[in-house]
Amino acid sequence: MSKLSVSRFSIVLLTVAACALLALPALADSQARIVRLSDVQGSVQIDKNTGMGFENAFLNLPITQGAQVRTHDRGRAEIEFEDGSTLRLTPNTTVEFSTLGLSDSGKRISVINLIEGMAYVNWLGKDEVTLNFSREKISLDRAAHFRVETSTETAHVAVFKGAVDVEGAAGKVVVEKKKTAAFDAADNDKYTLANNIEEAPLDSWDKEASTYHQQYAKNNSSPYGYGMSDLNYYGAYSNVPGYGMMWQPYFTGIGWDPFMNGAWSWYPGYGYMFASAYPWGWMPYRYGNWMFIPGNGWMWQPGGWNSWLTVPRYAGRLPVNFHPLVVPVAGTVKTVVVGRAGTSALPPSRLVVNAGSAGMGIPRGSLGNLSHMNHQVAKTGFVEVRSAPQFSTSSARTSGGSSGRASGFGAPHSTAAAPSAGRSTSSGHAPSGPHH
Repeated sequence: MSKLSVSRFSIVLLTVAACALLALPALADSQARIVRLSDVQGSVQIDKNTGMGFENAFLNLPITQGAQVRTHDRGRAEIEFEDGSTLRLTPNTTVEFSTLGLSDSGKRISVINLIEGMAYVNWLGKDEVTLNFSREKISLDRAAHFRVETSTETAHVAVFKGAVDVEGAAGKVVVEKKKTAAFDAADNDKYTLANNIEEAPLDSWDKEASTYHQQYAKNNSSPYGYGMSDLNYYGAYSNVPGYGMMWQPYFTGIGWDPFMNGAWSWYPGYGYMFASAYPWGWMPYRYGNWMFIPGNGWMWQPGGWNSWLTVPRYAGRLPVNFHPLVVPVAGTVKTVVVGRAGTSALPPSRLVVNAGSAGMGIPRGSLGNLSHMNHQVAKTGFVEVRSAPQFSTSSARTSGGSSGRASGFGAPHSTAAAPSAGRSTSSGHAPSGPHH
């Protein structure tokens, strides 16, 4: 490319970026925050304050202040916060994120209303959170893992780890580890304490999901924790000469590009934001750059932690026949699918993992040692897998393009921490403004 064409391209890029920034609110000034819908199973819906009411939710949707998320009869969902804390919703549960903001000192503050149903909270204690349920309130600035259930008649708080202070009409009660508090709505929310926790049907799901995050997000050195466990499970970092530390998903294959599957979702005040369909598709689409490396294919370069992207960014030389993402025309609020959107269906018992799938269709933690399977797929083009349930500890059998066994969640798996800094040069997509 000539110097003149480079100069013209740079002018066009700067113009597009300026327009994008003017079209969006100053997120840093407004102290706005955005968190991640990190797991979706079955029927899950979201109300983004678009005026359309509840609509179908899918993996990696951003969640903004004022949004509501609800699950139906067989639906489950997980919301992941910046520090890696999680909120898991069981079937027939509705929550509202009334506050997702920053204090004057820059500390992240979250206020969540559990309108109905049951939720699991695994709070890591790095940020502050308030959970309102029934006529009670839990305020946390320390680590705790607990279960909350609310209905018109009663409410229950069961604490697995740490201690939780609950304030309500009957005063304040401290619920310690392995204890349960019950609140009677018909009797001015008077509480009783039990020295045990009655097991609920989805306690194992919550426990195994927490273990998954703990195992695969350890040794994280990036400023953020949301999405880190998925990066370490579904891909690996490597040091690429001339580029530094780069991350790449397994099962990419020739011809794969990171922008071929996902959806555009519209948010009031923000416009359209892109949500990747890949199970690991959060951090690489919110920070840093995608780059096409000759001989390696598309890889993600971490960095740019001060800018949160509504549109993923790429840099460097582009492959032949590359089709960049195009933001939908303004004036509509409908979801626009690109390729395949993130599925919310439960996976079949039999999976064929192909080169180019990039992990799509593999439930988190359901197969162990994806690195080994990645080598097999690179040789044969595919592996047929009898998958275990999400976070299963049983083995899953492989056949077709490969032989052997793929052990379930908990099997040894090498992880690498994300670098804490990285180059963030950009060309192509325009970034949004910072919001942290």
